[in-house]
Amino acid sequence: MSVEQKVVRQSVSLPVKVAIQVRAMAKTRRLSITRMLVELIENGIETEKRKQQDFFELAERFREAKDPDSVKRLGDELGRMVFGG
Repeated sequence: MSVEQKVVRQSVSLPVKVAIQVRAMAKTRRLSITRMLVELIENGIETEKRKQQDFFELAERFREAKDPDSVKRLGDELGRMVFGG
């Protein structure tokens, strides 16, 4: 976080197991719990953005596919991304 970044105070309630894990991670990395939470949230946001990008790329490949085998395989992949499995 840069010095110029504004911060917003947020209050969150964490399940006990998650709070224990966050504390342990922060201690291991010698970070404050707040900094550890910020890093975890930032990583989660990046992961979600990547998943969304992957979905749109796969959807585009599916849309452009002509071969029936490719269409089926890509359709199955899209189904797994959307519905899990």
